[in-house]
Amino acid sequence: MLTEEYIDKENKEIAKQYKKLLRISYRSLSKDDKAQIRKAFEIALEAHKDQRRKSGEAYIFHPIAVAQIVASEIGLDATSITAALLHDVVEDTEYSLTDIEQLFGETVAKIVDGLTKISSLKKEGDISLQAENFRKMLLTLNDDIRVIIIKIADRLHNMQTMDAMRPDKQVKIASETLYIYAPLAHRIGLYNIKTELEDLSLKYTEPEVYQDIADKIKESKEEQDQYIKDFSSVISEALDKEKLNYEIKGRPKSIYSIRKKIQAQNISFDEVYDKFAIRIIYKSDVENEKFLAWKIYSIVTDFFRPNPTRLRDWISSPKSTGYEALHITVMGPKGQWVEVQIRSERMNEIAEKGYAAHYKYKHGDKNNDYGLDQWLSRLQEALENNATNAVDFVEQFKLNLYAKEIFVFTPQGELKSLPKGATALDFAFHIHTDVGLTTRGTKVNGKLTPLSHELKSGDQVEVITSANAKPTANWLDFVTTARARSKIKTALKETKKQIAEEGKEILKRKLRSQKIQLNEKTVNELVNHFKLKTSLDLFYRVGKGTIDNKELKNFASQKNNALVSFFKSKIRRTSTPQNKNIDEDEISSNYDQLVFGDDEETFDYTLAKCCNPIPGDDVFGFLTVNDGIKVHKKDCPNAIQLQSNYAYRIQKAKWIDSTEEDFNAKLKLSGIDNLGLVSQVTNLISKSLNVNMKNLNFSSKHGIFNGEITVTIKNKKILNQLIDKLKKIDGINKVSRE
Repeated sequence: MLTEEYIDKENKEIAKQYKKLLRISYRSLSKDDKAQIRKAFEIALEAHKDQRRKSGEAYIFHPIAVAQIVASEIGLDATSITAALLHDVVEDTEYSLTDIEQLFGETVAKIVDGLTKISSLKKEGDISLQAENFRKMLLTLNDDIRVIIIKIADRLHNMQTMDAMRPDKQVKIASETLYIYAPLAHRIGLYNIKTELEDLSLKYTEPEVYQDIADKIKESKEEQDQYIKDFSSVISEALDKEKLNYEIKGRPKSIYSIRKKIQAQNISFDEVYDKFAIRIIYKSDVENEKFLAWKIYSIVTDFFRPNPTRLRDWISSPKSTGYEALHITVMGPKGQWVEVQIRSERMNEIAEKGYAAHYKYKHGDKNNDYGLDQWLSRLQEALENNATNAVDFVEQFKLNLYAKEIFVFTPQGELKSLPKGATALDFAFHIHTDVGLTTRGTKVNGKLTPLSHELKSGDQVEVITSANAKPTANWLDFVTTARARSKIKTALKETKKQIAEEGKEILKRKLRSQKIQLNEKTVNELVNHFKLKTSLDLFYRVGKGTIDNKELKNFASQKNNALVSFFKSKIRRTSTPQNKNIDEDEISSNYDQLVFGDDEETFDYTLAKCCNPIPGDDVFGFLTVNDGIKVHKKDCPNAIQLQSNYAYRIQKAKWIDSTEEDFNAKLKLSGIDNLGLVSQVTNLISKSLNVNMKNLNFSSKHGIFNGEITVTIKNKKILNQLIDKLKKIDGINKVSRE
């Protein structure tokens, strides 16, 4: 109940948070700035006065918190702080966009309009709708990048205050955050925010895993602090002797990144060796930054042996996000590898504040924004290319966001940045679309190379073109960048359309000879008869000659029965139980059973091939369009995408009474090759109750063995017992389930 005392206390807290907003701003605020922010605060306070969040607190705390993130964490200007305070006013209250423009001017109104449009996008729907919404959201980048930055701040505060929401909503929002907002924050250079978004997403998608890692990090904090102290004490005397003004900090790796490492390498928390990084931040003017960075590098490597394969020089060649630093991995105290990041204060601010920090250090040099401007122009080009499927666009966009960079040279010596893994053909499209589309061959470092040749930093690449050269479908296998794939697909579609137009005319003539008219009904019958998806596919195959005279004559003779056969087959498919693993008539209380929803009902289902769940795994059901319910493991690689885009089609699911049903599981083993090791492994499996071995493959090289075994088992508990027994065999170092 909202008592007078409670309201009074709340009003004091609102005033306190507003004053904090002005105090923590990254930029210095002028008198006019403060007046504008005050006016925005008062209007937001009035507009939201009757609104409360799900937690029960006054709604105004949300826009103030978003403005604080924008002001302090991201470091944007007074215009952005104003827009952040007003970001929900047009959507949720009686104020119009015209009111905002009259009160605060065109720029603030434009930013608020962009934020309102993003909020009004439909939150539910299939993946293509979600992808199209994402594309529309990114289009606002063309108007003002501050729209996206404020939206990321808005999402961060929502994630920080999500405890009051229903669990299913939490998973939906957290999954969407991992799918869209964390990658965006990464690309704009907001690494701190990206890390917090990922950690908070994990907190709600896998709460037990999150808490377990968080507790272990907390337990090891004292040990980490001591390690940083030991490291600093070794080199600080040498740094002091050079009269350097510096600070040494330790930064723990994020919970999410540790979780990814544990999954990718199939190791335990204790086996993750680089749980934190050491950062040396030094004061310097811009002219001496590079010189001092390498001087510090020299001092560090005088005391600690560097790993030469782990040197990253992002000072000479900054990342396209604007990130600059020198990263080295050295063998630190106690024989432990540790990452050392060397940054000037300017570099550190850009790393933490991202795009916004460039304003502070531009000094009129437009080249500082080159990387981001180039990225924005390429993104705009991709967004406006309607030939690119929206779903493909989102996936390619995300892949390119996280790609590491390489730097290669043109024949004239210009430096070009490409994602790691880019090929010679990617380089051709990077130079210009027309160059890519007419590529006949490529030379790397003066030697002719295949178009699929993967480039490395330092390569010099030359593209050989020909007016007669044209893309083929194989080219899609030769490229990795979204730009090249998009251009090749567009060219192939144009070629396909031309062949299809010719095919349509050919089909019309051939059907006429069979006394059949080519109309919409006939086209639909032909598409169904040849099991195709669209009329374009049909015309294209006729144009290419894949569908010939004989097949068309066969269609004509079956024409009257074709539709009936089609519907019969649909009825058969619908009535066939979709769970091929379990016959429901045979299920008794002794059989393993999968149940769905809060009421624990049984339905037909199939097991997803992407993650191969077995009894005992944590799972969920996903309602497909054509194949009924598919069951996925909760840590399936596709889980985040499905939960983000199809929350309304997710079904709770769990296994009960696991005893009888058999399932296949593949185990990977590695270790030191001992005489008779294979025999010990096979004996153990053959003697294990309820375990049968279906497949065995072992290889040995230079005293190290690797093996794969496929076993048939009853449930996860038995599988885990088997893994534990295998680990105890002398010589076996690691056993994991694929």
